[in-house]
Amino acid sequence: MKAVLRVLPLFLFSLAFFPGVQATAQDWVRTGTNLGSQHIRLAAADFKPVGGGPQTPVLKNVFDTTLYNDLTNAGIFDMVSKSLAPQAMPGSPQDLVPTQWSGQPANASMVALGALSADNGRLVVYGWLMDPTTAGSPPVLARQYNEQASEDMARTVAHRFADDIISRLGGGIDGIAETKIYFVSNRTGSKEIWVMDYDGANQHAVTHLGTVSMSPRVSPDGSRVAFSSLGNQGWAIRMFSLDLGRPVAFPAGTAGGSNLSPAWSADGTKLAFSSARSGHPEIWAADAGGGNLHQMTSFGADVSPVWNPRTGAQLAFVSGRTGEPQIYVMDQDGANVQRMTDSGYAISPSWSSNGGMLAFSWNRKYGPGDPGGQDIYVMDIASKRWLQATHEAGNNDFPSWSPDGRHIVFQREINRRTQIWSMLSDGTDQHQLTFSGDNSMPNWSWK
Repeated sequence: MKAVLRVLPLFLFSLAFFPGVQATAQDWVRTGTNLGSQHIRLAAADFKPVGGGPQTPVLKNVFDTTLYNDLTNAGIFDMVSKSLAPQAMPGSPQDLVPTQWSGQPANASMVALGALSADNGRLVVYGWLMDPTTAGSPPVLARQYNEQASEDMARTVAHRFADDIISRLGGGIDGIAETKIYFVSNRTGSKEIWVMDYDGANQHAVTHLGTVSMSPRVSPDGSRVAFSSLGNQGWAIRMFSLDLGRPVAFPAGTAGGSNLSPAWSADGTKLAFSSARSGHPEIWAADAGGGNLHQMTSFGADVSPVWNPRTGAQLAFVSGRTGEPQIYVMDQDGANVQRMTDSGYAISPSWSSNGGMLAFSWNRKYGPGDPGGQDIYVMDIASKRWLQATHEAGNNDFPSWSPDGRHIVFQREINRRTQIWSMLSDGTDQHQLTFSGDNSMPNWSWK
């Protein structure tokens, strides 16, 4: 119990361990998270510049780079290296010479190609996805974009085209190139809520409260961010409207002096959070506007709720009711409480978009002589099989799933500096996203 109370102010709670069959765990996770075992070999040709607009070369470079990176980050393609791709820039399907791309060394089974112009303040992009292995085959995908010419819009259009390709070739699952990641940063002198693109670009502050704000959670429709903030009356759940650009009232989150770790229901109508207003930490829930407040647990030391985004009928949470923090699952009415973990120090649950998996931070060696290491694990709820995704590279915590279920963002502390990283959900392809200041507690947008 002391351990649970010690970490409550820092929101350090989430999911953990259950003995599983590890020999096939990685194959299972790749399948369960839509990563699959067979990657499509995809080439992304540099787009053909059209017209003589002075912005065209710059915006084309931004577009080409962003598109290639988005497709590489998708986790479902074997991308043809730019060094192996033909130097040709086919601007239309008629320009494509299939054997240049399907033969060695490119050996591509799909090619993304197109043309781009930036004239008179307008960015016009034509994009196609072609199968070079079948002569005369029609485009697999064709898109046209006409937007205001700017570098930001060149990135946005590339994101959109990449997401269309990913959805078409990835089983209809939407891509994540236009999603956002909310997080906590101290780079302005106080801990504020920040946001960035999924790939770490366009980082900027959302709040400017001049206090300690933590644990941001963006609503399913992307209109609001709920978070916990320290004020004169202690920790309160606060709400910030992204549409209005200012805080909005959430009266249910102010009583009790310790209100932490908010979590949205999948339909955006309810918010669960931990509150000590009854004398000890319990899980409470209220309507999104702060009404209909009710208590969901009554065992003490219950924190870090997270709703099942698929069913909307279950919550996972962390409890210290039996000693060290462990993960539990319950129905939204508080019934059918099930303990999911039974060892170590298990914190920070995050539920995958398909409702079948939990990511969590787990210190398996917690106890006397504990070296303090935490790693990210992924568990299948039905079978309780798990996979270790990070391997003793600093202290890893606060995982958050991408909406496509293929990626996880998390915080990593090394040498007392904390930064945000992303990876595929099997632990491969790890990338650092933040570098300035200390950055923590990431939350991936729902779409």
